[in-house]
Amino acid sequence: MDFALTEQQQLIQRAAREFAEKELAAGAIERDRTEEFPMDILKKLGDAGLIGLQFPKEFGGKGIDYLSFILVVEELCKVDSAFGIAYAISSTFTTGIELFGSKEQKQRCMPRLFAGDAIGCFALTEPDAGSDAGAAKATAVREGDHYIINGTKHFITNGAVAEYCMLIANTDPSKGAKGLSAFLVDLKTTPGVRVGHIENKCGIRSAKVAELIFEDVHIPADRLIGEEGKGFKYALTALNAGRLGVAAQGIGLAQAAFDTAKEYMKERKQFGKPICANQYLAFRMADLETEIDMARLLLYKGVWKQQNGENFAIDASKAKLVCTNTAMKVTTECIQSMGGAGYMREQQVERMFRDAKITQIYEGTNEIQRLIISGDIFR
Repeated sequence: MDFALTEQQQLIQRAAREFAEKELAAGAIERDRTEEFPMDILKKLGDAGLIGLQFPKEFGGKGIDYLSFILVVEELCKVDSAFGIAYAISSTFTTGIELFGSKEQKQRCMPRLFAGDAIGCFALTEPDAGSDAGAAKATAVREGDHYIINGTKHFITNGAVAEYCMLIANTDPSKGAKGLSAFLVDLKTTPGVRVGHIENKCGIRSAKVAELIFEDVHIPADRLIGEEGKGFKYALTALNAGRLGVAAQGIGLAQAAFDTAKEYMKERKQFGKPICANQYLAFRMADLETEIDMARLLLYKGVWKQQNGENFAIDASKAKLVCTNTAMKVTTECIQSMGGAGYMREQQVERMFRDAKITQIYEGTNEIQRLIISGDIFR
């Protein structure tokens, strides 16, 4: 058992950290206020060679490994988790295409995604199909060499800025979840697709979470991903990898809040001494650092199984559950340890606190993760 990062992984981690500090840090508070997503910074990330690390070189990826990608998510989310999760969700889309799409579909979108010229999204959730994703009502009806798509998807991260979408729609409503199929949709050039409501969110405010509306959308039959009726299976497979990305977001948030609080506690003096000299506060930080380390190890275990071809679904659920709960706990406790300063925007921990909450909700709520984990225990 080797806990050390390879030299290549260390270089990628360092490059991602330097990129985040140089390109993301200065504008993070302003983007949180304006809710603007920086496509120009995404392009710079592509130019830096930090997109597509885990995907094949044949389609413009780097052919490295999934842990390298996770390290980048963590570093980006330490500075701006709204940007970091947009990057991670685009990877969830790409995972679905890479695993189940045709060569033509991969060639259509992956090179542009990896260059930072475009971003992807994953459209499963609907107004009446959240945790019960198998109840999706959007339809895709085959007519000759086309499918006609109708329906509404909501809470779609990157929905308002994405060029490509992995859409889950029902090709046989009589079969429920077994009638769902997956499609590659070009959102910006396909008639009948429009962006509806853009969400006004508590956190991850610059990530563009939106409603996508499909009205008599005609797409060629060759945009079907894989086989009809396999869409729910494909979606769950992509979501397993996506949950590791959200877990990495949680770790990034927890670590950044912890580091900020630590420096503040060393400098802030009360009653003639730094507040870190108070045993209660110091012990609290000891507990938080231990919990961050435990969560990170659980995440890396899931990543190790994923990139070694093992079944990692339960590990992904455990990592998502623990890392996101840790993010919420650590950001809350760090605000408390910093007192009034922690509540102010300049310290950025309050933004991390707001960003952390959604990690317990999307990519499957933590209640759903417990359902998955307990189902495995008692199967």
